[in-house]
Amino acid sequence: MDYSKFISQESKNRNPSAIRALLPYLNKPGMISLGAGSPNPETFPYASMQLTLKNGDIIHVDAADFQKCLNYDLTSGFSPLNQWIRGLQQQEHKPHVEYSVSLGVGSQDLITKALQMVIEPGTPILVENPTYTGILSFLKSQPCELIGVNTDGSGLVPEHLDQVLANWPEDRPMPPALYTVPVGGNPTGASSTLERKKQVYAICHKYDILIFEDDPYYYLQFQPYRTPSYLSMDSDGRVLRFDSLSKILSAGLRLGVVTGPKALVDRIDLHTMSTNLQPSGVSQLMAYELLNKWGYEGFLDHVKTVASFYEGKAKVFLECLKRHLTGIAEWTEPDSGMFCWLRLVGVTDAEKLILEKAIAKNVLAVPGAAFLPNDGPSPFVRLSYSNVTTENMDEAIRRLAEVIKEEIE
Repeated sequence: MDYSKFISQESKNRNPSAIRALLPYLNKPGMISLGAGSPNPETFPYASMQLTLKNGDIIHVDAADFQKCLNYDLTSGFSPLNQWIRGLQQQEHKPHVEYSVSLGVGSQDLITKALQMVIEPGTPILVENPTYTGILSFLKSQPCELIGVNTDGSGLVPEHLDQVLANWPEDRPMPPALYTVPVGGNPTGASSTLERKKQVYAICHKYDILIFEDDPYYYLQFQPYRTPSYLSMDSDGRVLRFDSLSKILSAGLRLGVVTGPKALVDRIDLHTMSTNLQPSGVSQLMAYELLNKWGYEGFLDHVKTVASFYEGKAKVFLECLKRHLTGIAEWTEPDSGMFCWLRLVGVTDAEKLILEKAIAKNVLAVPGAAFLPNDGPSPFVRLSYSNVTTENMDEAIRRLAEVIKEEIE
């Protein structure tokens, strides 16, 4: 593919950091460096690190790796971790095209850099309607136009995507990218079926559009077999896939992964070179030591346990919804992730109801308007069952039902 047409002028203006470009040469045997201005590790007060797992296992972190990760390292991430993840992507998604892997300070760090890579003033960007509010808030700060694509209980609607692009004005540039959260969508909790993914990919191939696959809930699918990713069906090199360690290891590690064509991943790395330089070395080492101990089989066992945990939470949560909200709200049962998208029957502005009346009754949800590409009132709210106890679930939904009934009666 010719990626040059997708790259914004701002991204084209980025050049490798003169200092960071030297880092790979530091490992050359016999090299004496007078170049990079790294602080001398003899001044660091930290001597060693060990990790204690919840099962009682203790990981004694390799001393040389610990000292290495205390200092500056490669922009694309700690090499052993980068290679471990590359192996996971190969095993899980079996990409058909050559690809690169890079780490960032959470997946949102990488996604925003990818979006800035393709945005010029006035650039149209395709997004799901509704979509993740974190990326939506970022996009609304950019000089771009948001083009919403309809979703339903089975994810993004391919027919609407095709309709939008088939009727695109000839005098306007086509959107360079589609941003999608295909599994356990935040906020809807809905997942795209394999058939729909194939249709969406075919449409993007037809109109030559990149797919930004934001998939932090991929490993939190409740079904026994995970629905294949866009990366797994990418025969053109048009998919940038974003994974997150936040939902499966620790949100505080702040580690995300981008996988995709080298020409695009390199552009993201150039952005990182000029901003935050690299993700935290210590966080990467903590992740690597655990993943290396587990191996791929142990990792997959772990995410299976995590997915089962959230499936159990979801089942109890849905029982609460049926008990208290039947007839006054509508929802689609989530098949993965942490969220449920609720339409309040007879309510036109859920934001006012939540921010004024629900909060007064000590129950909190996120108004649906926060997830819409275009401003305006919405009858939807996003509920999350990830951290609430079984007892509090029922009480929270009871309070919410009380608020809705007072609003519509």
